[in-house]
Order: sequence, then structure tokens, then C-alpha cells
Amino acid sequence: MIQRGMLELTGAPGWVDAWRVFVEPGDVVGIKLNPNGMPRVISAPEVLHAVIDGLRQAGVKARDIVVFDRNRSFIVRAGYDKWLPEGVRWAWASETYEPIQLDMGGYDPDCYAELPVVQPGQNPNDRHFRRSYAAKFVTKEINKLINIPVLKHHQSAGVTLALKNMAYGMANNVARSHQNSTLHCTSVFIPAIVDLQPFRRKAVLHIVDGVKGVYHGGPSARPQYIWEHKTIYFATDPVAVDKIGWKELDRKRAEMGMAAIALSKPDKVSTRLNCQPEHIEIAGVLGLGEFDDARIDLRNIELA
Repeated sequence: MIQRGMLELTGAPGWVDAWRVFVEPGDVVGIKLNPNGMPRVISAPEVLHAVIDGLRQAGVKARDIVVFDRNRSFIVRAGYDKWLPEGVRWAWASETYEPIQLDMGGYDPDCYAELPVVQPGQNPNDRHFRRSYAAKFVTKEINKLINIPVLKHHQSAGVTLALKNMAYGMANNVARSHQNSTLHCTSVFIPAIVDLQPFRRKAVLHIVDGVKGVYHGGPSARPQYIWEHKTIYFATDPVAVDKIGWKELDRKRAEMGMAAIALSKPDKVSTRLNCQPEHIEIAGVLGLGEFDDARIDLRNIELA
């Protein structure tokens, strides 16, 4: 699936040529995985290994390939550190998840998105509370980013795909954007982060691992809402691939007799008042990608 998808995406004559569309020797390539649905639905080792193989064959040295998640503890719990071939590195910005999320050790004080949103009790006049800072990993340590999200519902953002995997996985102070069932603003928060120049310049490829999908109750992966989607999506455009993934999640929900994500109401496992998948359309308006179905070049490949 990875080989065929890369060839179809790029139109390249061979496996190595496909990867050289995006990388070359001397690049330092970051790979952003998603562990949040562990242990059942995460960026899978089979996908990661194929990506690393492609990068190596394209001439990227093992030490110049770095696997990343924002929290070190998530990398270890998901097992990512144990999957890596010799020489491939892994990195993180914070030790573990914290409710406040304003530790700065792994973040760049000069690269941030400022929004008029703070957590209750914080001083709204202190700009530190109003900012989310990008990880130094993406601003200082790499020059190419490959994003490997998964296909999941999210009770605040509606879906968690390419855009959200970058915004929430590579910046701090994100909990302020979905604080409780009514106080959440993921629709504007996600585009504001991904609009930062390091993401615009460095994110060259998005491979959505949709072999298994989660159509409700996200971002966790409850067994009753997992299905075998058996699909991987390849894209250069995070908005387009998120729009396509959103439609697939809605299609599965309709099959299960559930409302579309944008029309869904709270229940015992998805407690937010309204999901906010409109972050995808807003990202399109900001020029981060293509939202209009008529302008998205979608190709479906069936493998036996």
C-alpha cells in the first residue's frame, strides 16, 4: 500500500524516485506520529518502517531521521522507541501531558500563535498564557516534516487528522482550546498553529494511517467504535486529506445510524456541545490547502 500510494501520488517511475520528490541527501527529516489512541489505533509500525525505508533509499542518513511526539511518555507507552531501526533518533518537547502545558524547555519562544483564549484563573493580560509555542524540533532541528496521523473522530475538533496532528502534537498550551463541554475553540485554534511558517514550509507529505478508523468517542479509541477501514491516504495537502477523511468518518457514522459529525450532539463518550470540524474549511481559507471537493484531485486505488 505504501509503495503503490507513493508512486500514484508523485507519478514517479520508481520507489526511490517517489521519495526524492520530497527529500534528498542532507535533509533532516522529522516524522510526526500519533499515539493518542493507544494501544488500539495509533500510527502503525508497518507504516513507519516503510517510510523510514523510503527515506533511507532516497539517501537520507539514519541519524537524519527523527521520530517525534510532543510527550516523551507517550512515545514510550506507545512503543515507538522500540520500533526504530539502528541509528534513527526520536525526540520530544515535554516529558508528559500536563493540564497547563506551558513548560518552555522544548519550545521556541520566538515562534508562537497568540489567541485571546486562556484557561480559567489565568491572567488574560499575561501574553504567555495567550500563546502556544511551536516545538523547537520543528522550528530548529528539521528541514522536512512527514506527518503520519490516524483516521479518528474527535469530540471537540470533530476529526483528528493531518491538521490536528501537527497543531496539537507540535505546540504547547493546547488544552486551553477545549477546556470543558462548552468552552472550546478548536475551529480557530488549529488553523492558527498550522499557519505558522515552519509548518507551512516544512510539512511536505501527509500519510494518514486509516487501516483502522475510529468513528466516535475520539480522540481515544474505544473498541466499540473502531472499524477496519483498510485504507491509507497520501497527500501533499493537509486540508484536502482532512476533508476527505472527514467525509469517510461521516460515511461510517451514517452506516452505523449516527448523525454527521457537524450535527452530532453530546453523549456519554463525546461530551462537547458541538464538534468543530470547520477548522478544515478555515485552514483552506487561510491558504493552507484546498477545501473545495471540486478542486481536490482524489484518486482511489483498489488492491486485492
